[in-house]
Amino acid sequence: MTLEGSGANQASSVGSVGSSGGGPERLQLWQGRFEGGPSEALQQLNDSLPFDQRMFREDIAGSRAHVVMLEAVAILTTAERDGVLAALNRVEEELVAGDFEFAASDEDIHTAVERRVTELEPAGAKMHTGRSRNDQVATDVRLWTLAAIDEITDLVRRLQRTLLGKAEAAGDAYLPGYTHLQQAQPVALAHHLLAHGWMLNRDVDRLADARRRTDVSVLGAGALAGSSLPLDPSISQNELGFSGLFDNSLDAVADRDFVADTLYALTMIGVHLSRIGEELIIWASTEFGFITLDDAFSTGSSMMPQKKNPDIAELARGKGGRLIGNLTGFLASVKGLPLTYNKDMQEDKEPLFDAVDTVRLTLLALDGMIGSTTFNTDVMAAQANSPYAAATDLAEYLVTNGTPFREAHAIVGEAVRNALAGEGTLAELVMADERLGPEAAAILEPGVSVTRRTTHGGGSPHAVASQLERFRQAISPHGS
Repeated sequence: MTLEGSGANQASSVGSVGSSGGGPERLQLWQGRFEGGPSEALQQLNDSLPFDQRMFREDIAGSRAHVVMLEAVAILTTAERDGVLAALNRVEEELVAGDFEFAASDEDIHTAVERRVTELEPAGAKMHTGRSRNDQVATDVRLWTLAAIDEITDLVRRLQRTLLGKAEAAGDAYLPGYTHLQQAQPVALAHHLLAHGWMLNRDVDRLADARRRTDVSVLGAGALAGSSLPLDPSISQNELGFSGLFDNSLDAVADRDFVADTLYALTMIGVHLSRIGEELIIWASTEFGFITLDDAFSTGSSMMPQKKNPDIAELARGKGGRLIGNLTGFLASVKGLPLTYNKDMQEDKEPLFDAVDTVRLTLLALDGMIGSTTFNTDVMAAQANSPYAAATDLAEYLVTNGTPFREAHAIVGEAVRNALAGEGTLAELVMADERLGPEAAAILEPGVSVTRRTTHGGGSPHAVASQLERFRQAISPHGS
């Protein structure tokens, strides 16, 4: 499945809902129970067409599967099935071409499609037999979400490949690693870039997990209790390509866990992209100067001619808050709902659609920004070569000679304190200390410290070489 044709731009391609009374008559799916029509306020609050029309492909796909099932169990004749399927094809063509005429009173995409099918084919009035909008919309959202997850997964993999390419190109370049935004220990630039790549790999895992729980067919659950008709939900399941089939009709129509799962996975992507954005912002600052941004992925100032702003990175950081809001808002909407369907559940689509759109655009923009960024490795190395960044190496040198770590920590800490107090350079003080001496002082030479952390997953170029291979395997089509 792909999301193209069901995404953000699709709403404009199918037209907008009119506000006049013209056009086709309203198909009121529940009109028999009521004497009059709904109030204007109810209709405006209740109608979801402005946002759910982007699911028209999924709605038509679900209807095709349902119609095939109805014929298979002898509720529709073969001629009726073929007529309705032809009408559904015509409706899809009209929607894709932008020729579909929405009625001013179409309540949602389900109503609009069914109304038009019935205009084209009288047997369309039988299309909703054994089906409720409860299991219909749940099916639509599941189909749309599966396609969205696949697309976002592809975009995450694309960003991972960009990070991998930059890591490979970095070679033995290194920079300071930070804790508390204070220089800590030098690490290979490739090591730092891959740290973000591994974060994104967990995001792919989360998306896959959300996809597994989304990939369940609920068509055939009806409004909440199934049907007295001889329906066979496995037929529509197979027609739609779902891996699993619902076990409980109540749960099938009430379940929106898969939306929450997907929103959480998308939010974690947004959080990780925000962290990447924050580092790019810091690194691009004059004070750091670790990177130079490409003009195509930067903006200027309307007042200050010298400015070059990392707006994409800042927006990535800001969008994280938006995604958190979508997740928490949706959870608040569904937290107290009794079984089964409640209209509150209509609030699942807008945060889901917005989260997918937001993550899609942020991934694309950051990928371009990172791919075009120049890493100023000489500036990075100059900062990483501070002798104080090798303080832990000095302590570990003492440990290898039999000194307990706490004692070694104190010895080196005293040397650092004295150097900062102006009693000499750190190298001079280390050289003069009989517990350290020339061999230890050599550790303070530029480019030495970063080579010493060779343990699994460490930040030295030697350790990173094997990590690169593991990362290539992890993001390959046949990787973990």
